Amino acid sequence: MSTAPALSDIEIQRTLGTLPGWSRKGETITKSYHFATFPAGIAFIARVADVAEAQQHHPDVDIRYTKITFALSTHDSGGITAKDFALATAIETLAAE
Repeated sequence: MSTAPALSDIEIQRTLGTLPGWSRKGETITKSYHFATFPAGIAFIARVADVAEAQQHHPDVDIRYTKITFALSTHDSGGITAKDFALATAIETLAAE
């Protein structure tokens, strides 16, 4: 499997503009989601896990009761790649369902 090339700062900013609520923090893109209950947040993580596994790209997940934060970075590329934006887009699609 080949390593995805890291995106330029301009490419990152341009693509972030298409994903409301996502922001850059260093070499990651991140977004928090809030759920009515803890089980609802965990169920969402399970759905994201299925998509992440299918894409072979796994997010860092921080769970704070009903607040779930995803941080995406392509570690073997040393930065943010198209793979991160593909997963962020998939997470957004799941959140809208």
